[in-house]
Formats: sequence, structure tokens, C-alpha cells
Amino acid sequence: MGDLLLVRHGETEWSRSGQHTSFTDLPLTGHGEEQAKSLAPLLTGRTYARALASPLARALRTAELAGLPGVVPDSDLHEWDYGGYEGVTTAEIHRTRPDWDLWTDGVPPGPEGHPGESPALVGARADRVLARLEADLAVGDVVLVAHAHFLRVLTARRLGLPPAQGRLFQLATGTVSRLSTEHGHPVITEWNVRP
Repeated sequence: MGDLLLVRHGETEWSRSGQHTSFTDLPLTGHGEEQAKSLAPLLTGRTYARALASPLARALRTAELAGLPGVVPDSDLHEWDYGGYEGVTTAEIHRTRPDWDLWTDGVPPGPEGHPGESPALVGARADRVLARLEADLAVGDVVLVAHAHFLRVLTARRLGLPPAQGRLFQLATGTVSRLSTEHGHPVITEWNVRP
């Protein structure tokens, strides 16, 4: 059984400021580009059974700068749809909803086409991705380049946890994490690795 490598894209202006960023297609900052380039030694020189990325520019650019060949965009790897909280920080939300928690409360609807997602909806997308990757993982490693909250939910689901337990896995920009197996059970073998 191969390993599942999770790459969080490099820094953007909004990831630096703490603004929720899902459908806003921001580019990497200069620092984010350097983070992406620095990942190459952790990712290149390997053969992947499949390499997928979110279709957003920040993920595709990270894959490119990290030297990942043959990466295919996959819309299921899109970040959590933050709906009405797109571009808003948690501190700003807490001014009117002091007890708000993304993992339990979800988000309000946003502009047309962005109704927001609950943890369960993000979990359903993660489950679809994991189901599609089973055959690939049977023959080799798979790499996914995507976003923090989505990858945290995917990790929870891979480990057999409810989607909201993604809260347990903080994920920094420009990092590689590795999910493997031990005695036939999914485990975390590396988390938030930078060169």
C-alpha cells in the first residue's frame, strides 16, 4: 500500500492575514512561491501512481514550483466553501458570534453559487477523493496539493474519524504531510514537514 502525501499550498495574502479563502483565487505571495520551491526535495525523484491538485491557482502553482509532473486538477480538492465568511477572519466573526466554530457551526450562505459547506459536506467530498484513490494507493504513492481545511477533513476521514475531527490537525502553508498504514490501518507518519 502506497503513502498519501498531502501538500498544502504556499502562503497567499489571505492565508497570512487569516482571512477565510475558498473560492477567491489568490496567487501565492513571494514567500509562498519560495515555500513551494523548497518542497521539491521532499517530492521530486519519486514516482506517483497519481498526482492531483485543487484547480485553484495557488495549489496548481505550488505543484508546479515543487516540481511535481503530471498533476491533474480535481474539483473535489477545492477548499471548504466558506460562503458568507469568504475573506473574513475568525476574529471578525467572533465580534458578532463569540462562540462560533467552523467545525461545529459551518458557515452562512454567501454569494450566488457559494452556499457554504458544513463539515459533513466537505467530508463527503473527501470520501469521494479517498474512494477514487484506493486503486492507486494499492500500487504506489499518491500526492494531493490542496488547502488546509479540506486536507484536514480528508485526514480525519482517512483515519476513520468524523469530518469535524479535522480540527485536530493544524496544517501550515508550504508543508508536506504523509499518511501511511501500519498493520493495515491508516496512520499519520509525518505532519507539517518543511525542508
